[in-house]
Amino acid sequence: MTFDRTHVLPISPETSAFSARAERAGRRRGRALVLLAVMFLTALLLGLLQAQSASAHDAVESTTPADGETVAVMPSEITLTLDNTPGTLGSAISVKDAAGTNWADGQLTVLDHVVSQPIRAGAPAGTYTVLWRVVSSDSHPIDGSFSFTASGAAGTGAATSALGTPVPLETPAPATGSSAQGFPWSVLIIGVVLVALLVGIALVVRRRLGRDG
Repeated sequence: MTFDRTHVLPISPETSAFSARAERAGRRRGRALVLLAVMFLTALLLGLLQAQSASAHDAVESTTPADGETVAVMPSEITLTLDNTPGTLGSAISVKDAAGTNWADGQLTVLDHVVSQPIRAGAPAGTYTVLWRVVSSDSHPIDGSFSFTASGAAGTGAATSALGTPVPLETPAPATGSSAQGFPWSVLIIGVVLVALLVGIALVVRRRLGRDG
């Protein structure tokens, strides 16, 4: 059996031009796919980083007196208990009566997870509003407020009842060290996965473009 060369059709210039245009279009689609993948993965990673940053802030677990509590006498100090050790610089607590007078006395102190603010002597009975601002262990400030009522002025009741009973503001998280909580391991793992996906997409597109070429 012989092969008849007269039946082989030559490639026309129009066919060659069409193939070139198709190849260029394929390359453009490949580049667009890589660009879209990069943009999507970058936006996803930034969102995860922001969410992790927000969730890493310290939280106040309890206050003394508790929010809404009525104590027998005005306490000698206000305390906040956090789930981590906050910073002292930039932290502040005010204790204002109904007239707006601030009875906080001097600088607050930080001992482990507890922030304490002394109250000036002579504070009368009444309702007080505590405004607090604490610098979280991740250097971001957090703030809030609560109120309590003192039935008697300072020094007119049983000392054991002055401070009230700590009441949790929220369910405390399991205790962890500040270094373990501070490092965003989940973000690191997700970042590695996203980079691996990006590299895989780039390799697939590169091989496809190489075959088209």
